[in-house]
Amino acid sequence: MREGTNEQLLVEVLGPQHDRAGFESGVELLDRYFRVQAGQDARKNMAAPFVLVLPDGAVAGYYTLSATALNIGDLPDHVARKLPRYPLVPATLLGRLAVDLRYRGRGFGRHLLADALFRAVRSEIASFAVIVDAKTADARRFYERESFLPFPNQPMKLFRPMADIEQLFK
Repeated sequence: MREGTNEQLLVEVLGPQHDRAGFESGVELLDRYFRVQAGQDARKNMAAPFVLVLPDGAVAGYYTLSATALNIGDLPDHVARKLPRYPLVPATLLGRLAVDLRYRGRGFGRHLLADALFRAVRSEIASFAVIVDAKTADARRFYERESFLPFPNQPMKLFRPMADIEQLFK
């Protein structure tokens, strides 16, 4: 439950009962993915979509998680130096995160992000960091405010080390 409201916030796995047709975040790429591709990706184990469902059943937002690997050379030098010299480092991809325009300004984006980070950190699969590919400059600023760091040569791709995320939930 969010502080200051009586609204129950429930994040659950995307299912056929969730109405995706009217979802509109203002970013067509994210909207099209959610309406058309998210269910297929879930069935094929390409991504795990989660939805924020309001008490009336409306989907206020969603995100996806999947396993990925990143080239150690893509990380900032001061981070890469502390890691084993494997060519690829395991990570968790927060592939998409979007909030419906009707529900903006209520903290739902931060709630979805916190839920995603909690699921990632409690996973029993090794993961060095959570990676995001910001789709817009606003999204990049959102992730930077949440302590994500940009990759040196890819300013729209950011990461937050799992060790840092673990501290959030202690």
